[in-house]
Amino acid sequence: MQIGVIGLGRMGANISRRLMKAGHSCVVWDANPGTVQELGKEGAQGVDSLQAVVKALQKPRAVWVMLPSGRITEQTIAQLGELMDPGDIVIDGGNTFYKDDIRRAKTLAAKQVRYVDCGTSGGVWGLERGYCLMIGGDTAAVNHLDPIFATLAPGMGTIERTPNREGHDPRAEKGYIHAGPVGAGHFVKMIHNGIEYGMMQAMAEGFDILKNKASDKLPADERYELKMADIAEVWRRGSVVSSWLLDLTAEAMAKDPKLDAFTGDVEDSGEGRWTIEAAIEEAVPADVLASSLFTRFRSRQVHTYGEKVLSAMRFGFGGHVEPTK
Repeated sequence: MQIGVIGLGRMGANISRRLMKAGHSCVVWDANPGTVQELGKEGAQGVDSLQAVVKALQKPRAVWVMLPSGRITEQTIAQLGELMDPGDIVIDGGNTFYKDDIRRAKTLAAKQVRYVDCGTSGGVWGLERGYCLMIGGDTAAVNHLDPIFATLAPGMGTIERTPNREGHDPRAEKGYIHAGPVGAGHFVKMIHNGIEYGMMQAMAEGFDILKNKASDKLPADERYELKMADIAEVWRRGSVVSSWLLDLTAEAMAKDPKLDAFTGDVEDSGEGRWTIEAAIEEAVPADVLASSLFTRFRSRQVHTYGEKVLSAMRFGFGGHVEPTK
């Protein structure tokens, strides 16, 4: 299948690579000509503008926008709306606020351009592992794009199948779902990221408690010099808390047990805030998720070992680098 990809950063470039490996044809563009040239050498058709992307695609066109949420995505989708024809599809694969999806889809619908939102989880590991995809949009548009989604998703893999799933959407077992109408995909991804905040915070706090068991404020016979890297490693093997986040933590601690490479200044990319806003709108208690978000705010003032653990995990799954001071 032919598709345009706009934005060749950490994820956009690897999305293109994964698609091309499976035989799809990618027309790519990025504001950085170097990344376009690099993908061109790997088999993509590199072009020098949005207009050129649209011109190079056969109808009905499909263009995947993989840019940071906010103004740049807003402007790019607005421009595509002016360039594309009825029946064409714009896919926003970034971390957009779901209410913006709903608004954009209405604007594009007036021009008969279809809009699909796709929450994309997998970070810098997606090329190898595949991407977990949460998709929102019109059924016909989503079905038309199924070859793209099926390629990007991780597939069944080696994960044990869940019993009693007969009658449920088989795509979920392959790592992608059509969550609902426009906005539903990004809403599900938003809550996914909110949960991620809470899981990471719990793990970070636990390791902070373990590390501080050596504190001189404790009775001498109750102090333990625990080895963080070994604890992280043993928990990976058969424990209830084993997870990919723990895998990344163990890897970081094996390399740097004190995590001296991290300051503990933990950024948030917006989804945690939006999750709490949704909880307020729905009057749903979200104590853990709210606390984990506020801890990230505090981390920018005072740093703990736990916050270094958070930074290490964020770098591990997404390549997120701490802000320079």
